[in-house]
Amino acid sequence: MILKLSRPTSIVPILKTSKVKAQSNVDYRQNMSAPSLAGFIVKRPWLKRWMMPLANWYADAAGYRKLGLRADDLIPEESDTVLLALKRLPPKEAYDRVFRLRRAFQCSLAHQLLPKDQQTKPEEDYAYLSPIIKEIESESRERDDLEAMVVSKRKK
Repeated sequence: MILKLSRPTSIVPILKTSKVKAQSNVDYRQNMSAPSLAGFIVKRPWLKRWMMPLANWYADAAGYRKLGLRADDLIPEESDTVLLALKRLPPKEAYDRVFRLRRAFQCSLAHQLLPKDQQTKPEEDYAYLSPIIKEIESESRERDDLEAMVVSKRKK
């Protein structure tokens, strides 16, 4: 049996109106933070020393630094959380981000890499957008918790 619908439907409204919530109380579309072992590794100095050369090799092999990008430049802008984080960026950081993206696009079109002096160095590749995204996600969780709070009168 083939079911034809007159207009496209989405499951998103069903999920929004559903009384059942995920255990984490986080909207699956807004959570940009992927599960990570970073906290586990950083707490153990011996494991961090062992993993750092591997992490540096992987970041260099990814190739984004050779185009002048930072790791946070690769975060997709498709989520409301990321768009809000981009609006909260300081003007200079937002300008620098757009410059890096345009320059990388031009290098990609020309099939060239930047000269060594213009490539992003490991010490310049710091997280500038991820902390803002995490802050927005925590604000969203707090807002959801406050909206789900039930206030009842005290029994005498």
